[in-house]
Amino acid sequence: MVTTTAYSTDSRYRTYPGDGYDGVVRVSIDGFYGTGTLLFDGRAILTSAHLFEGRAGSASVTFDTGSGTQTLGTTKILPHPGYDADSNNDLAIAWLSETAPVAADRYDIYRDSDEVGQVFALSGYGRTGTGSTGATSPDTQSPVRLKAANRFDADAATLKSYLGSGMAWTPLAGTQLIADFDNGTSSHDALGQLMYRHDTGQGLDEGLIGPGDSGGPAFIQNEIAGVASYIASLTRDGIDPDIDRLTNSSFGEVAAWQRVSAYQQWIDQSLRANYAGAPTRPEEVKKEVVEGSSGTRYAYFLLQFTGVRSDPGEILSVDYVTRDGTALAGSDYLAISGTLNLYPDENQAVIPVEIIGDSTPEPSEYFCLDVFNPEGGSFGEGVVKLTAVRTILDDDGWLG
Repeated sequence: MVTTTAYSTDSRYRTYPGDGYDGVVRVSIDGFYGTGTLLFDGRAILTSAHLFEGRAGSASVTFDTGSGTQTLGTTKILPHPGYDADSNNDLAIAWLSETAPVAADRYDIYRDSDEVGQVFALSGYGRTGTGSTGATSPDTQSPVRLKAANRFDADAATLKSYLGSGMAWTPLAGTQLIADFDNGTSSHDALGQLMYRHDTGQGLDEGLIGPGDSGGPAFIQNEIAGVASYIASLTRDGIDPDIDRLTNSSFGEVAAWQRVSAYQQWIDQSLRANYAGAPTRPEEVKKEVVEGSSGTRYAYFLLQFTGVRSDPGEILSVDYVTRDGTALAGSDYLAISGTLNLYPDENQAVIPVEIIGDSTPEPSEYFCLDVFNPEGGSFGEGVVKLTAVRTILDDDGWLG
């Protein structure tokens, strides 16, 4: 990834196993590659639609984790149906051919709409370089996953309102977040110069996406807030903040990320439509799940809303978190927490929890899922939390 303020060999840009980036993956197709991120269900990769444009081969996904490097195939690629030549809706979801490594981080999506002005962490496998030189590493260089920081300065449609025809594409309002590559000086503060959003950067931590980073994440609070889409070198009325006037990820350039919060319904419902064996009625819910000997499998929790919406267009939501019983997070199951939305056309949805398979004889164990903080509805008078239990059945010959 990324062009950075200093050289990519600086340890501040490196990612190491266990430091929170083990779910940032390399996505390859037809000899071309980009970056992606493992979503909270542990089966799907969020990336960019343009990675697959005009490419008919099968995609592969490479994980680098504390347990080593592992490459998996994909069974399905779903580009956003609204993807267009203006890089609008530049998102895709790829489903893995088998379960993701247990050591890989899973990420929820950022659901608030306050991204502009926030510092974020970006990561990817793209070509490296510095802000002074742009992306200069050769295509033959072995990709390495790096990280850097930046700040979302504005919505891309707002930039279009300043530049008009000087910006050759038209972003949809509210769907793309932009940041520039600052070197600490006002003369190369691109969005300060072009649209008066002044910020001179994050110092040595500053970075920008480059070729090969497409599809990579922008994290706010360890949640996916943006998906890397494109870079641009822009001018206005003789103002040219790009340090070298080339579109090469150098100081003074601008990059755009698809705004994930604007697409949360598409992401959530796409995942829900592809859960294997998920219950659709209470009588289909399995309260006991066989552990298995490797990988992970799902225990499903079915959440249903049986009331009446006061507003048919309203989104209902609850927060949820797993809790240990005799089963322990990290060894028996993968802990999750987040927010579940029920969209206007939904009255139920499942929450999947991954059960970790092993071959160690042990007694059957249980864990809990707590659901709380309902928005748009209630659990009933005086009820503030709901709890459900799942039992993990050992299949390794335990004798009690």
